[in-house]
Amino acid sequence: MSDAPTPVLLTHDTDDGVRTLTLNRPHRKNALDPALWAALRDALGTAGEDRDVRVLVLTGAGGAFCSGADLSGGRSGVHPLHRMRTLTDIALLLHELPVPTVAKVTGVAVGAGWNLALGCDLVVATPQARFAQIFARRGLSLDLGGSWLLPRLVGLQQAKRLALLAESIDAEQARALGLVTWVVPEPEIDAFVSGLGTRLAAGPEIALAQTKALLNEGANRTLREALAGEARAQSVNFATADAAEAYAAFAERRDPVFTGHWAVPAPVSPNRPTEEVRHA
Repeated sequence: MSDAPTPVLLTHDTDDGVRTLTLNRPHRKNALDPALWAALRDALGTAGEDRDVRVLVLTGAGGAFCSGADLSGGRSGVHPLHRMRTLTDIALLLHELPVPTVAKVTGVAVGAGWNLALGCDLVVATPQARFAQIFARRGLSLDLGGSWLLPRLVGLQQAKRLALLAESIDAEQARALGLVTWVVPEPEIDAFVSGLGTRLAAGPEIALAQTKALLNEGANRTLREALAGEARAQSVNFATADAAEAYAAFAERRDPVFTGHWAVPAPVSPNRPTEEVRHA
């Protein structure tokens, strides 16, 4: 019997509000097997509930991002609909996380792996990165939100091209289509993503969460609905200390320090003076 430790399929690292999740199956180019699917779902759920997490970075170990779902194990006795629930949970958790998300892509990002990256708010890739909606080559259709994400990002015709032909494209082609935000040389990508995470983590937590939700929901709304949502979001923002801090910092010519605290007048009591309530 071997005493070798079980490898950690998903590593976690948090630094100054930036949590990095690293898919860690490099021998399979970080293909997602059932255990890694479950670990990723749990990690995203935890990140969404942790107030110390201001940004989430998703990446892969060993020079690859993710080669999609691991199909090497063959079929199990579990009905596919049950297995797909985990994918559904992951796609929704990633989409609805209240913090900015960044995919750091090196090497391949194909199938569900590419859609995992597209589910992030921003995508940073090296020139060596390669992308493919590989499903058609496997006799499958899109999953992990690809059928929803692709048309919204590139339009229906280009989405059909990528999905029906299952062709591979490089990082520059992906950027030209609006599927990659930045292409950064491999020696510089760690520093670039670190700096990006720092900038996002320093932003106004509540306002960024409101903006992300408005943009995500905007594609399915009329203009009237979008304007009503914006009005509600601004009301939330004006009830935070961050709005006042931003104005003060501008007037004092300094960088703002955002806390995400709620700051509204407390109810007036006849037995005590008015005070300001601040919540973390």
